[in-house]
Amino acid sequence: GGKVAINTTIINFNKEKMKITWATREIFPDENVSFFYTFDEGKHQVWKPCTTYLLDQDYNSGCLFKTEGPTLAISIRSSNGSKELFFKRLKADFYIKPRPPENVTFFWEEDTVTVSCNKPKRNALCLTLELQYKSKFDKTWQSRISKCCSVGEQGFDPRKCYSFRVRLWRLRQCNVKNYSSDWEAETFWKNGMLLDSCDDDVTPQSKTVIVLSCSQAVLLMMLILLILLCKWQRVQMSVLPAIPDPKYPFADLFNDHNGNLQEWLDKNDHVVLQTKLEYEEPESITEAESQQEDGKNSDKQGPLEKIFTFSGAAENNDGKAAEIACLIPASNTAAPFAGFHILMNDDMYVML
Repeated sequence: GGKVAINTTIINFNKEKMKITWATREIFPDENVSFFYTFDEGKHQVWKPCTTYLLDQDYNSGCLFKTEGPTLAISIRSSNGSKELFFKRLKADFYIKPRPPENVTFFWEEDTVTVSCNKPKRNALCLTLELQYKSKFDKTWQSRISKCCSVGEQGFDPRKCYSFRVRLWRLRQCNVKNYSSDWEAETFWKNGMLLDSCDDDVTPQSKTVIVLSCSQAVLLMMLILLILLCKWQRVQMSVLPAIPDPKYPFADLFNDHNGNLQEWLDKNDHVVLQTKLEYEEPESITEAESQQEDGKNSDKQGPLEKIFTFSGAAENNDGKAAEIACLIPASNTAAPFAGFHILMNDDMYVML
């Protein structure tokens, strides 16, 4: 070093260009320093001023210049160049940053992929090739490193789309700093086929999942609303039962009699009575026939005592209908019925 210790960063871009940066703002915050360099050795050194400065808030903080040899000497001086603030001599080949791999190829065989690149003309033994890959379902990159200039990996799913990128590393035994190259352009592969991107591999599936999820949600909501509607109707019917409209079963009461109940009853009383008689008469005939058959069976066992019930008309208060009456026949009277003559005594009666 020189009179002042200054932190510097030195990068030799594949023996083509040098980049040297320094941090003098902490030591000389109000002074803009100048930079000189030389690749010459011995007494006849020719110092060259920096022609391309890197600036930090309008202050010189670095220099770019062409690589001209393996040995380099640098000097950081005051703004006018009269006072040297820092001096350092170094091996430029110990600060090499390799260039990105060239002519990268991918070879697929089932679930195994092998990546290779062109082998550099110089110092290939000081380089390693790194492969990184991930699918859309991976959060971080998976990494594999092998000697220059081929690396392989297996276990790839042919149904997934993968992103690949590669770069070269300079081994530490060949460098002071373990520099790597920039990443080669990222590529996308699926089942051994090169794609423009992996977006198409995820977007359709995501849209399908969204459509199905929305459809299921809508159907579920409709089902829930239908169930709630049915339950609400049941609750409403139990709490507030429907009141029947009387104008449908009693249409003639409202249409013909204008709602006059007494007039409607007077007119329809004989209809009610006739309906009642029609309803009771079949039962009476059936009962009589049943009793007649029982009488035939009982003739063989002893004296006949039979009861016949007939449907009769009952008299109402208005005299328009007859009430049910019991007619008691005279003793030992013969009553004809259905072609038969039946002897009736005092203990028998007929209902009309």
